[in-house]
Amino acid sequence: MDKKELRKQIKALKNQYSLEQKIEMSRPLWEELERKAIFQDARTVLLYWSMDDEVFTHDYVCKWAGEKTVLLPCVKGDVLELRVFTGMESLQPGEAFGILEPVGELYTDYDAIDLIVVPGVAFDHRGNRLGRGRGYYDKILKETRVARKVGICFGFQLVEEVPVDELDVRMDLVISGK
Repeated sequence: MDKKELRKQIKALKNQYSLEQKIEMSRPLWEELERKAIFQDARTVLLYWSMDDEVFTHDYVCKWAGEKTVLLPCVKGDVLELRVFTGMESLQPGEAFGILEPVGELYTDYDAIDLIVVPGVAFDHRGNRLGRGRGYYDKILKETRVARKVGICFGFQLVEEVPVDELDVRMDLVISGK
């Protein structure tokens, strides 16, 4: 199955669930991540502010910001910039997808990032990830050589095989509840 067809298939599966169901389905995934040493040992974590069709992050971004340095991506043109999340009051709608993004100083110390939690359309057991097709995360993942990379998805997003190319970056771990 090619990338376009897999995106279409996963979108149809996501549409079977309400936002409330997806929020409820997200809770055990984050609890699993919290039990992992790679999360417990991490001081600086790159998360994401979820869209309605992704594993829900809002509560966890706020919770962990009191314990760790939490970074969120901001879409600027065709790249992701990173900024520190300092609280709900620091968020404003971004230029792409209508996602809330933090304002403030640009974060550029990529070698200080310990953990990156990455959303995706689909993942496979080898850690391959299918994104939305714009390459935002692949670019930043290549620049963060030290950070551990964790994909997070609902169980139905974990597939037998994700088609990959030379630009795709493999995850160190995928949390799917499966």
